Amino acid sequence: MKIFTFLLFLPCLVFSQIEMPSIFDDNMVLQRHDHVSVWGTDRPNTLIKVSGSWDEEATVRSGNSGEWKVKIKTPEAGGPYTLTVEGSTKKIFKDVLIGEVWLCSGQSNMEMPLKGYKNQPIIGSNEAILNATNNQIRLFNVKRRASLEPLNNVAGSWEKSNPLTAKEFSAVAYFFGNKINELLNVPIGLINTSWGSSNIESWMDKETLSEYKIIEDLKEVPEDKPQKSPYLLYNGMLHPLQNFTLKGFIWYQGEANRFNAEEYSKLFPAMIQQWRSQWNQGDLPFYFVQIAPFGYKGMNAGYLREAQLKTMLTVNNTGMAVSLDAGDCNRIHPAQKRKVGERLAYWALSKNYGFDGITFLGPVYEKMDITNDGKIKLYFKFSENGFLPINETQTGFQIAGPNKIFYPAKAVINRDGTISVFSEEVPNPVAVRYAFESCPEATLFNTAGLPASSFRTDDWDD
Repeated sequence: MKIFTFLLFLPCLVFSQIEMPSIFDDNMVLQRHDHVSVWGTDRPNTLIKVSGSWDEEATVRSGNSGEWKVKIKTPEAGGPYTLTVEGSTKKIFKDVLIGEVWLCSGQSNMEMPLKGYKNQPIIGSNEAILNATNNQIRLFNVKRRASLEPLNNVAGSWEKSNPLTAKEFSAVAYFFGNKINELLNVPIGLINTSWGSSNIESWMDKETLSEYKIIEDLKEVPEDKPQKSPYLLYNGMLHPLQNFTLKGFIWYQGEANRFNAEEYSKLFPAMIQQWRSQWNQGDLPFYFVQIAPFGYKGMNAGYLREAQLKTMLTVNNTGMAVSLDAGDCNRIHPAQKRKVGERLAYWALSKNYGFDGITFLGPVYEKMDITNDGKIKLYFKFSENGFLPINETQTGFQIAGPNKIFYPAKAVINRDGTISVFSEEVPNPVAVRYAFESCPEATLFNTAGLPASSFRTDDWDD
C-alpha cells in the first residue's frame, strides 16, 4: 500500500517546480526587438507567467506532459533587466541584457580559445585578453557532449566578458562579437558550441543526413572520436538550443571533411537549411570561414574551399570570410583569429546592421574569355576599385591547354578591371586556376585589402 501511494504521487514529485534549460541564466543576453522564446517544464496544466522588467509579460499553460513555451516581446538594446518566470514556483534571472545573439559553431579553429592552444598562441591575444573587460559582451560555452538521442539541455552558463572568462572562449567568436559591439554599442551574446576535429555530419540531424547518405543507427557513443560520428553532436550540443532566439550563425569548419569535398558541397547547404528550419526564424544569416592554407599531405584542399565558395554563391543570406592570407603551412590552427573574426563581422555589419559603405568580401571570379592573342581574360565581382598590388604582375596563377596540364602563368591587371593570364608554354589556353592547392600564397586582393578566394575555371576531375 505504501508503494502504491508513492507511485500515485510520483508525477507531482517529478513536476513539483519550474525547470528551465541552462541557456536561461543570470547574465544572459536576449535578442533585441523581437519576440523571444522562453520555455521549460512545470506541473501539468499550470499557468505560467513570464515577465520582463522592461514592462512586458506573457502567459501560457503547461501541457499534459508539463512542457510549456511562450514568446515575450523584447525592446531595443539595453539592461540590466530581470526576467521572472512564475508557475508552481518562481525563478528570477538577474542582470539580463537585451542585444544581439549569435550562435558560433564548428571544429577546432572555432573552438580555439583566445589564449590559444599549447605552442599555438593567438597573435596579439595577450593585449586582447587584457582589454576583454566589456561586460556588455556575454559568453556561453557549451560543454562537449555526444548523444545518441536529441537532448533538451546542455551544460554551460552565461559569463560576463573579463580576462579570465574571455581567454577560455572562442577567439574567432570573441573578435566577431567585439567588433560588432564596438560599432553598435549594444550588448552581444555569443554561444559557442564547437568540438575540435568534428566533421559536418556530426552537426546534422539524422533525418537530414539520411537524405544524402546511408546512416546506420548507432548503438552506443564511441569512446574514440565521437565528434566524427553522424548526428551525435547535433543531438548533444545543438538540438537543446534550437528554440533560443538568435540573430544568426557563424561557422568555422571544413578541415575534417577535406577528403570528401564533393559530398561536402551537398551536405553544407543541407545543414544550413536544416538549422534555419529548426530555429524557425526564416533565413537566418549564416556566415562562415573558408578553411585556411595548410600543408595537407596527399590531397588538394582547394576542392574543399571550392565547395565552400559555391555554398556562398548559391545559398541565400550566407557569407564567407576568406582566410587565404591567414594560414600557416605548418599549423592547422593558424594564429590570426582576429583577422577572420573581424571579416565575419564585416558581413554582419554590412548585411544586418546598415553599414553600407564597407567592403565585406575580396574579389570573386565571375567569368572568362579566351582572347585571340593566346590569353585568358578573367572578370571579377567585388573588385570595383581594382586590385592590390596595383600595376604589377600577379603570381599564384596557373594555365592549361586542352591536354589539361597546368603551367605557372603570368597575370597582368588590365585598366578595365580584368586580369589577363598567359604562358609561353600554353599557346592555346582553355582553363585557369588561382591558388588552387592546399597551402597557396595569397597574392590577389581588392583595394580594401581583402583576399580573393582560390578558384578554377575548369570542372575537370583530377
